[in-house]
Amino acid sequence: MAEITLSVRQLQAFAEVGYQVAGGGGAPAAMAALRRVIPLDAYEFVAFDPATGRHHSVVSDGHRRIDRDAAEEYAALDACREAIAGRRPVPMPQPGTERYFRRHLAPYGWRAGLTAPLFLADGGRYTGLLHLAAKDDFPLLTGALVAAVSPMLAHVTDLTRCVIDPAGLPPDFRAVAFDRLGERRAVPGHEVSRELWDDPAMAAFARAFIDSRELSRRGLWLDGGGRWHEVRLLRAGVGYQGSLQGAVAAERPCPLPYDLTGREVDVLTRVAAGDSNPQIAACLVLSVRTVTTHLEHIFAKLGCDSRTRLTTKALAEGLCRLDL
Repeated sequence: MAEITLSVRQLQAFAEVGYQVAGGGGAPAAMAALRRVIPLDAYEFVAFDPATGRHHSVVSDGHRRIDRDAAEEYAALDACREAIAGRRPVPMPQPGTERYFRRHLAPYGWRAGLTAPLFLADGGRYTGLLHLAAKDDFPLLTGALVAAVSPMLAHVTDLTRCVIDPAGLPPDFRAVAFDRLGERRAVPGHEVSRELWDDPAMAAFARAFIDSRELSRRGLWLDGGGRWHEVRLLRAGVGYQGSLQGAVAAERPCPLPYDLTGREVDVLTRVAAGDSNPQIAACLVLSVRTVTTHLEHIFAKLGCDSRTRLTTKALAEGLCRLDL
């Protein structure tokens, strides 16, 4: 059985693992650095999705084929639950893993396997598993070395991170990413919007947008404190490599454009929805004469001479009110 001794070169390899994960080189570059220290023939990263409670294979190398049910099959084993509870790597084969080993490792000619649970250093949140496989027995210190680098590798399987960069989103917008189940994620390069994050209706609003055929939506939103915000929604992939269908909701505080009043925004929103003056009056509990007066002011402020042009301008510039 081979021995592992730490040298300056090997310590540099560990530093390279962290650099590649943090710097965008991703799993392949990080594992190439790890292979300088640990002899292995194949690896597989399995991500835990907190939105569904399920495990998914996301990155692998050395496998000719990954069975779709392999991740969930291993996660159901007592050995996996013990590894997660103890936060320590577990070798294979061992009692309770023989069937899994015969099905997923032995056919490739591998003699040894090792599974490490991945926990982030900051807060210790569980993100998934790393499977290693080799044709020969692993060196004695392999488990300890993998455990040492696992907090860095945990970022590879962190599905709560939004990995897309929304095109067309100005840098001064604060943002939150949502998937269809309402799971919230930060958006790289943008401050988190606490208003959107904490609003219980925003997740449902984002889900309705995801289920629509729209690519983007924009409008005005009045928060619970009486402040207006410019809001934009963009269709986006979230989670690892954008694998989950989602949306980015972004906002920034703003004064009402064109010196519109809040009531005029309400009337303009109903016009853009195709309502007639009597319908607007009934919806907003106003008289038809009052609605007509509001419309005269809106036409003057926006420089439009027809409801069609008014609607086109309102939708193009995001002047309608978004009701979350």
